[in-house]
Amino acid sequence: MTITPSQAIDAYARTAATPAEAGGTEGAGTGFSDLLSRAIEGAVEAGRAGEHATVQAAAGGAALNDVVMAVNNAEITLQTVVAVRDRVIQAYQDIIRMPI
Repeated sequence: MTITPSQAIDAYARTAATPAEAGGTEGAGTGFSDLLSRAIEGAVEAGRAGEHATVQAAAGGAALNDVVMAVNNAEITLQTVVAVRDRVIQAYQDIIRMPI
């Protein structure tokens, strides 16, 4: 599963909206943790797709162009996950440093 920038923007808008505006309720699994879980599952799936395309190419069953696109997609997804992780850690550290 790949996540396009427009899907990320839509996900952010749904997360920023109140539960009533988003069309869900507080306990219906439409929260930030559910969004994060789906994003992580998408990143794992992109990695698996890249690995699968590489194995198929090694066996002679896939075009080189498809392999390059799948691996590139997995790489971009991984870079996005690392960037989000770094921002979350930075935000946590900023909160910890706040005076009480």
